[in-house]
Amino acid sequence: MNTSRLRLRYLFDRYYSKTATAQERDELLTIINDGAADEELSLLIRQAWEDIKPNATLFNADQTNAMLSKILGADASGNNAKPRNNIFLWAKISTAAMILLFVGFGIYIKHHPRKQQQTTLVKVKRPLHDALPGGNKAILTLANGKTIILDNAQNGMLAQQGSTLIKKTADGQLLYNAAGTANTKAAPEINVISTPRGGQYQVILPDGTNVWLNSASSLRFPTYFTGTTRQVEITGEAYFEVAKNKAMPFRVKTNHADIEVLGTHFNVMAYDDEAVMKTTLLEGSVNITSGGFSARLKPGQQAQINKTGQNKVINDVDVDDETAWKNGIFQFKDAGIDVILRQAARWYDVDITYKKGVPAREFNGHISRNVKASELLNMLKYAGVDLKIEGKDIIVY
Repeated sequence: MNTSRLRLRYLFDRYYSKTATAQERDELLTIINDGAADEELSLLIRQAWEDIKPNATLFNADQTNAMLSKILGADASGNNAKPRNNIFLWAKISTAAMILLFVGFGIYIKHHPRKQQQTTLVKVKRPLHDALPGGNKAILTLANGKTIILDNAQNGMLAQQGSTLIKKTADGQLLYNAAGTANTKAAPEINVISTPRGGQYQVILPDGTNVWLNSASSLRFPTYFTGTTRQVEITGEAYFEVAKNKAMPFRVKTNHADIEVLGTHFNVMAYDDEAVMKTTLLEGSVNITSGGFSARLKPGQQAQINKTGQNKVINDVDVDDETAWKNGIFQFKDAGIDVILRQAARWYDVDITYKKGVPAREFNGHISRNVKASELLNMLKYAGVDLKIEGKDIIVY
């Protein structure tokens, strides 16, 4: 089941159980108005109706069938009518309102049964524990060993190293201003910015290059660039928008490969707990080398460096999938449970435990990284994956 259908089921269930937020109610209404999910919505309504109908004694059989048929757009015989493409927006909104009214009535029946009826109430299961999404969190380590916790630091000047000024901007970026280093004879100092699990951060390097760091990542760089190259080192994952300078190529070193560029946009994913390092090119060109492997990438290509020595270049990669994290989205294409949960572990700062091995499931779709961990996990639960959150652990059964 794709993620859009899972999302609809999740929103419907949240509304049905009276736990939906105002934003979730608006999202459900938007989906209903769009009309693309009518078939799935009809199934959800029928299932909900069958669940509450035995208690709905305020309607007789004819009234019940008439109401359900009107909601689902069925004809008099009970067969579903084909959706009309030319339906007016006001009519669609009216139908949506009726659906929500129907679901609300269902809740009323379930939670206010008549005294003579024996009714078992189904309580909504909520996780005993949850995990909040990550945010702008990082630690800057200066050359002298001093550390600055960036998420707690005040905006403005943080430090000065030689002629390089280090500032935190109002929108949460770390900015290196090396304008005064042109005539300096002092050697550049090495700084490191690192993000914890549940953290991310953006850095503007002394040459104007923009770097976005994902969770559990680090970037090692000089306070200004000298010589014939601009070299940095990363662990984890980072997205680069490199300032152009033909006279001084930009180089990125990882534990598995070296990447050289002149001016380009690319993403590097080099976590130690991932079997494959991926370099994905969005714009320009890069040269990547690893041992005896060498490749020059074009936009839309991805170099995969396998720890076992099996390296290759993939054409026509969906670059949106690879850079979705930078835009605040979990986005998956034919992704296994283990792939999804490794990302979740880094973003929500939790650990993953598999009680019976990794379930053989693959998923497609996306969801905001701003949601709590339980919302992401509920989408997997709707697809039949048995898991729960306990403290700082996600347990898969």
